[in-house]
Amino acid sequence: MFERFTQGARDAVEGAVAHSERAGAATVTDEHLLLALLDAEGTKAAFVLDALGVAGRRDAVAAALADARRRGGVSQADEAALAELGIDVGAIVSRVEQAHGAGVLAHSGAPDARRGKRRLLGLTGHRPFARESKRVLEQALRVALGRGDRSIGDEHLLLALTVRPGVVQDVLRAQGVSYAAAVRVLGE
Repeated sequence: MFERFTQGARDAVEGAVAHSERAGAATVTDEHLLLALLDAEGTKAAFVLDALGVAGRRDAVAAALADARRRGGVSQADEAALAELGIDVGAIVSRVEQAHGAGVLAHSGAPDARRGKRRLLGLTGHRPFARESKRVLEQALRVALGRGDRSIGDEHLLLALTVRPGVVQDVLRAQGVSYAAAVRVLGE
């Protein structure tokens, strides 16, 4: 599938790997893909993010992603569902952090020191992609095919992030980025 990626999409994937490495994460996540798209310049995804006013709010996006990690990766939909059951996620996070320290629920994806480098990087020596980021790449292929495009661009990665439920979709929506808004900016 990677051979069908445009240079912009390849750069985004490589940027995601770099974000993962800098964070010391064991895998490349969909959050890393989003951060790489926010770093891009001169691509279709960068154009969309700029047109929707998100490019200038990269720090706010990164903070929202960090806050979601602090909550243990609980999405807004999950939090709302739990609230209907009378469970206050914010209160639980606060109590756990009081007892065990700030950020204890954040899964940093940092490698376990007991694992060998070979285990961390996989058998090929490359940083592995997390299940959710693999699904984003698969969704990008479906989006491209559905739109009749022959290649997968970084705009397809962005569109895929807007339709995959979870924290990244929540953060994008809070910033005004939805599938419909992105398609409208792309002019299609």
